[in-house]
Amino acid sequence: MSTTAAPEARPVWLWPVATTLHDQLPTDMREAWLTRLHGVLDEGPDTSTLRTVHTWHADTILPLLAEAAHDEDITVFAALGDLHREAAQGRTADQDTWRAALAPVLLRLYDAAYDRTSAYAEAHAGARDYALANGFAATEADGYGHEYARLSSDANARSCAEAHAEAVGGALARAYATDGCEAYAETFPDAQLRAVVRVLADRGDPAPATRLAEGLLTALISRSVSSRAEPPTR
Repeated sequence: MSTTAAPEARPVWLWPVATTLHDQLPTDMREAWLTRLHGVLDEGPDTSTLRTVHTWHADTILPLLAEAAHDEDITVFAALGDLHREAAQGRTADQDTWRAALAPVLLRLYDAAYDRTSAYAEAHAGARDYALANGFAATEADGYGHEYARLSSDANARSCAEAHAEAVGGALARAYATDGCEAYAETFPDAQLRAVVRVLADRGDPAPATRLAEGLLTALISRSVSSRAEPPTR
């Protein structure tokens, strides 16, 4: 994805995110969306803080994840959404509060994004071949492979989710609590976005990238309107 915007006008977190969205969009929509993005940025939205990020998460990302979630998980998305909504108005929580709200959401996100199909197939093939090499009959070897694959893929998914939630959660909590754009960029928001797209697509959303991309534009536009409405700082 190319851009003609002046470097100083680019929030450090935006272009990795925008590039990921651009690449995930249907090919016939990419250039039109990029043109619209440049048009919105030309309006001069205030991207010196993370308020755009908070608006995008509160109004788009978390509601989409909640739509795709199991009923018993919806409350964890709502709780984090409330924090983002407050932060979008300039009332950000402290680091511990952010971390407590982020942890259950990130655990569910990365657990759901784990590629169980590929992991299961690889584990099954390896265990089956091991059993065959050690004298198991074909049927027994196949059963052994499936049992091993079930246990290992579930355990690996949990371990992966816990590791990501621990690493990303702490970094995000620090970025949100300090309203740090550079700190947020260092949490690899593009990788988090790819996980969201994967989960939504796996849960049956026919156009997750389109909805996320539209939400980002809306969040940026809201900051253009807000920055014009806010009185100048004395």
